[in-house]
Amino acid sequence: MIKESLSDRLLKGFFYAAIGLFSVYCLLPFWSVVASSFASEASLLKDGYTFWPKDFSTEAYKLIFSNNTIYQAYGVTTLVTLIGTILSMTFTSAMAYSLSVKSVKYRNHISFYVYFTMLFHGGLVATYLLISKYLDMKDTVWVLIIPSMLSAWNMFLLRNFFASIDDSIAESAKMDGANDIYILFRIILPISLPALATIGLFYALSYWNKWFDAVLYINDKDLYPLQYLIQRIMNNLDYINQISADVSIPNFIPPALTVRLATTVVTIGPIVLLYPMLQKYFVKGLMVGAVKG
Repeated sequence: MIKESLSDRLLKGFFYAAIGLFSVYCLLPFWSVVASSFASEASLLKDGYTFWPKDFSTEAYKLIFSNNTIYQAYGVTTLVTLIGTILSMTFTSAMAYSLSVKSVKYRNHISFYVYFTMLFHGGLVATYLLISKYLDMKDTVWVLIIPSMLSAWNMFLLRNFFASIDDSIAESAKMDGANDIYILFRIILPISLPALATIGLFYALSYWNKWFDAVLYINDKDLYPLQYLIQRIMNNLDYINQISADVSIPNFIPPALTVRLATTVVTIGPIVLLYPMLQKYFVKGLMVGAVKG
């Protein structure tokens, strides 16, 4: 074991201290949002954002969870995120592996076709007519999943990662009688966990934050995703603020700020829990796609 010199230990200590201070710097705003969401509207207007609520109140959360709508929205968003991520990873992995195999005919032509979709798009009107009229997916949960099921950008990232794997691994498996499906699911995917975790996190965040598709295609209140429901709550609060400015009501303070902070905590809370679970893969997967493929 090589003994570290004093200068090396001092340098390492400096790096640890810098990283620790940077971590605290990143966590303080988040903690301020959480703490301020439990403050009363009056104290927040008077004292501003704090790291500990002076007048503890849960009125903002009571307003958000006042009926079953928020729970239904949570269920819809969770279902969309789980099913969408699984389907997206399945199709993305299959296509990425196919385009990474050099023996596949016309793989460069197919790659160009996929790349072409990143540069040119049919437009919002054409997309709306296709999804609502011809595919008849309006007011269904599938409209939040199928149109976003495969991302060209994520597919190219995963394809480049697969292309960086030594070809001799697949060739050895084929000599033993394995087919491409066996090679993909039993060999390639298990050794690609960092890339899969990174791309899967990208997909999960995308599905969790969906709201614009719901604006266009969802009219059924039972199918509102969480982000769209939160947006409607915020719009209603803005309307209440406009009314309260014109009408004088004694001791009435609309809970606009605290509800905004509470909705932030409500929407990002569950998805933040994914990072500790995927951290060991995510750090390795940061370089996914950064190889020549």
